[in-house]
Amino acid sequence: MRYHIWTLGCQMNVADSQLLASKLENLGHHAAADPDEADILVINTCVVRQSAEDKAYGRLRELARLKERQPDKIIGLMGCLVGVRDPLRLRAKLPHVDVFLPPSDPGPMIDFLRDRQAEREVRALDAAARASRDDLQDALEEGAIILPEHERGALVSAHVPVVYGCSHACAFCIIPFRRGVEKSRPVGEIVAHVRSLARQGVREVTLLGQIVDRYGKDIPDGPNLAQLLRVVHDVAEEEGIARIRFLTSHPNWMTDELLDTVAGLPRVMPQIEVPVQAGNDEVLERMRRGYTVAQYRALVERIRSRIPGVAIHCDIIVGFPGETDAQFQDTYDLLADLKLDKVHLARYSPRPHTVSARTMEDDVPPEEKKRRHAALETLQAQIAAEINSRFLGQTVEVLVEDEHRGKWRGRTPQNKLVFFEDASRDWRGQLADVQITWTGPWSMQGRLVDAADDATLADDEAIPLIVTHR
Repeated sequence: MRYHIWTLGCQMNVADSQLLASKLENLGHHAAADPDEADILVINTCVVRQSAEDKAYGRLRELARLKERQPDKIIGLMGCLVGVRDPLRLRAKLPHVDVFLPPSDPGPMIDFLRDRQAEREVRALDAAARASRDDLQDALEEGAIILPEHERGALVSAHVPVVYGCSHACAFCIIPFRRGVEKSRPVGEIVAHVRSLARQGVREVTLLGQIVDRYGKDIPDGPNLAQLLRVVHDVAEEEGIARIRFLTSHPNWMTDELLDTVAGLPRVMPQIEVPVQAGNDEVLERMRRGYTVAQYRALVERIRSRIPGVAIHCDIIVGFPGETDAQFQDTYDLLADLKLDKVHLARYSPRPHTVSARTMEDDVPPEEKKRRHAALETLQAQIAAEINSRFLGQTVEVLVEDEHRGKWRGRTPQNKLVFFEDASRDWRGQLADVQITWTGPWSMQGRLVDAADDATLADDEAIPLIVTHR
């Protein structure tokens, strides 16, 4: 049979979908690029915002009509819409869904498919799948993953979950209710996961957690994120992984040890994603974030002083209950002052069971949320354009991901998007030195610098080079 997975939401969902695809292919099933050709259809959902939940329900309505016409289609619902508790209400509401899968757990779909197949058929499929993946199968350890066939040898960057769930419970966040309490993966599992990705051509891994810098806090005398990074860095050196990243962090858990580890390990990239959510102390307190604006400012200063050339990304929610014009202005002024590299913006929407939904009135009108969102978008575009303009004429190291509209596309150590042209070779998964010739707020363009160019530039001192690989 053939499968198709729609993935909505965050990078954790991307990793979860990849794991499900791997398990399906181990049963002998194959990916279908066109959902109309698939026998198994799965939606991996996000409910962090109402808009994401609405999108999931829209797709489910389409699948309900499809199921009426083709009842043999297998429909799966996965992710945060399902959650970690028994989805009794969803089962009653969505009778056309055959399988409900909690976040990060492909087991229910695999069990469902096995139950539908005769034992002899299952064994035959397993044997065929293993025969086609023998080289990888032999090296499997607990935590390792065999990528779906269409990603094997083609995927340059991959996500590796290191801590599932969240125990922080910000007032606006539904994640603890849907993904459960935080649970760190054992170091050995993570190492096996990273090693298996490297042997399938992956050149960059991003370690994931809802609060990734809390890694190990749930393990007595367990390792912390800094220690994990050092272990993964050793594996990267052994296996040929060029770059390591991690996200998303929380300001309260960003230690000097972690920052110094990032600065000291050449394969860990100088990029920190640490949400602020609001620039006003009263709003932060209502959000239950656990820090003040002054503390966040101090953190940004500390990050920049300890990690040369660092790029800092953050998240902002506009229109949180009770947010006044003056309080929003504080957020605007904070971003204008800090000049961060990237800001992920969202308009507040109440989520079921959260503190804010239960105890606070959603009193900022939709049109005002939209206005505030647009104001920050405009501001951040100006800031990003200013930051990126500093790269004009500089040479940066780009990890090339793929080809897009006739140009190679990749990212700098700071995770900035760069395009360049070169028809002489396949650059996918390679590191390229690119001289930046044009900059915009969201991407840059450049020309490939070869060894001869490097020598000429060094002799003439025509262009000051930035050392981008530390």
